Amino acid sequence: MNKIGFNVLAWTAAVSDDLFPTIDRLKQIGYDGVEFYLGPQDAEAYKRMGNYTKDLGLETTAVMTLGKDDNPISESAEVRAKAIDKIKWAVDRAHDLNAKIICGPFHSAHTVFVNRPAIDQEYALAGEVLNTAADYAAQANIVFGLEALNRFECYLCNTMEQLKKLVTAADHPNVRAMFDTHHSNIEEKKYSTALETIAPVLAHVHISENDRGTPGDGQVLWDDAFSSLAAIKYSGWLTIEAFSRNDPDFANAIGVWREFSNPWDIAENGYKFIREMSLKHGL
Repeated sequence: MNKIGFNVLAWTAAVSDDLFPTIDRLKQIGYDGVEFYLGPQDAEAYKRMGNYTKDLGLETTAVMTLGKDDNPISESAEVRAKAIDKIKWAVDRAHDLNAKIICGPFHSAHTVFVNRPAIDQEYALAGEVLNTAADYAAQANIVFGLEALNRFECYLCNTMEQLKKLVTAADHPNVRAMFDTHHSNIEEKKYSTALETIAPVLAHVHISENDRGTPGDGQVLWDDAFSSLAAIKYSGWLTIEAFSRNDPDFANAIGVWREFSNPWDIAENGYKFIREMSLKHGL
């Protein structure tokens, strides 16, 4: 069975010792790993968390975003250089966490738009930045799992077709892709077609309901999603990504204006749901 993870962004974007009791409970529920947001914090906190999770027998994954000041598709070479530096910093923090994958939409700046569709030059610029950063990540055996977002958060990659184009532009074995059921619920015609498209480079999966609440409680076509993952013989992480208002600064940054589900309801019921669907579809 695929490993099941939980992204602690349901509680906080911070990596700190305050999360230790939360990590303990996630372990008790049965999770194989936890996912952390790589924000600008003290490196020592990541090292302590990496040691703590390792001692508990939990694996880790990581997620990151970039902004307008370190945008990989900026026309400014200086801004693109900052993007490389930020991704390298994230690689170091992921290494501190013992994580082997960094996922997220760090191919471009989150919620930064230019009032036109993406152009080939932008895919080329993102590819160059990611190729350079991936050389650094390869030294730590870390893979990038790039994420396509919905049209309200990103314009470079909304679909698996666009994401595949980006991964091809990066042209590096450590630059791969991830699939998020929430974004794909908005942007794709069919889960099966989307997953067939991205299957050769798929490295990570986020299990996320249409409203970002508890998986299985909303409108996502879960049988289609899990059967399609089984059809491509996906064997990586199934990590729940859900959000709340617990961390107001982070919630404001991603447009979370209400509570969707209690985080512990998400964690407990979501774990059971993934187990059931995985068994049902032979994942």
